[in-house]
Amino acid sequence: MLKDFNKIAILEILQKRFNENMQRHPQLKWIDVEKLLITKPLKLKTLFEMERTGGEPDIVILSEHTVEIIFYDCSLESPKLRRSLCYDRDALENRKDHPPKGNVIDMVNEIGAELLTEDEYRAIQKVFNFDLKTSSWIMAPSDIRHNGGAIFCDCRYGRVFTYHNGAQSYYASRGFRCKLIL
Repeated sequence: MLKDFNKIAILEILQKRFNENMQRHPQLKWIDVEKLLITKPLKLKTLFEMERTGGEPDIVILSEHTVEIIFYDCSLESPKLRRSLCYDRDALENRKDHPPKGNVIDMVNEIGAELLTEDEYRAIQKVFNFDLKTSSWIMAPSDIRHNGGAIFCDCRYGRVFTYHNGAQSYYASRGFRCKLIL
């Protein structure tokens, strides 16, 4: 795992993962992706942060009509360095006992990416299954969050399940997944 930003090293990691998982993006060529990444240094740093925290980012084409290139966390389980977090700063500040080390929304912003929505989570699961032993926080609709809740998903028995929990909760097996639009 990378500890310090290195442009060449992150490009090599991304290229290797891209080439080993062509079923996620069959119509793309790495050379075209690399040319685009080289012109977007801030995006490359975000991909480095996604990689450093265990997300294993790769491009996933969710529709043949997609024109955007989007990197998603493709780790089999929820990224290890992004677990044991409550949902957002409000939840963290209102947690009375045993507060977690941080929160999802602040960490997503620090990484420079976006939290997955429920629709995105389900769409990626149609390409390949993940979170078979873990779960991942996803973007909570404002009405759920307004009432103190948040939502997360996992994949069990070949199906995606969406659950609710208090936004202040956190678990060692629950992290989050994000995306980066180039």
